[in-house]
Amino acid sequence: MTRTKTILISVATICIALLGFALYLQLVKNMPPCPLCVMQRYAFIFIAICCLIALALQGQARRISSGLALLSSLSGLGIASKHLWLLANPELTCGIDPYETVLNKIFTAQWLPIMFKADGLCETPYPPIIGLSIPGWAAVWFGVFTIALLFALLQKDNTQRGLFGRHR
Repeated sequence: MTRTKTILISVATICIALLGFALYLQLVKNMPPCPLCVMQRYAFIFIAICCLIALALQGQARRISSGLALLSSLSGLGIASKHLWLLANPELTCGIDPYETVLNKIFTAQWLPIMFKADGLCETPYPPIIGLSIPGWAAVWFGVFTIALLFALLQKDNTQRGLFGRHR
């Protein structure tokens, strides 16, 4: 297995695990997601889907799909950064989030509300997990994914010659 495939599988698996942890926090710990949390969930899902699609493709198509995952990771990093800024400056919010109305009308919020319906407030300070807030951890993971996907994109498609011919 090539490094690129290992990176893509790892990123997709971690994204799915993080989404599972988000559902655990929501359902077991009673931490409803805010609109920015839901947007971060969309980013994690899109990263995982693009990575899984990239695994099934070759050459330029794999690079395009990996590039889309990278763009989604950068978008998620921006959303998590805004969320961290809101947590640091709660006095600048009015409690009414215009994103909530739009997000809750998307078909995915109505099809799978447990995952995509925004019920919480963005400025709610939940207790930290191992020293970082939830959007802090999301920002860390988006940063890790950005670096890993950049590394995967910069890798040459390495075809090696073995005893029985070429293999990947």
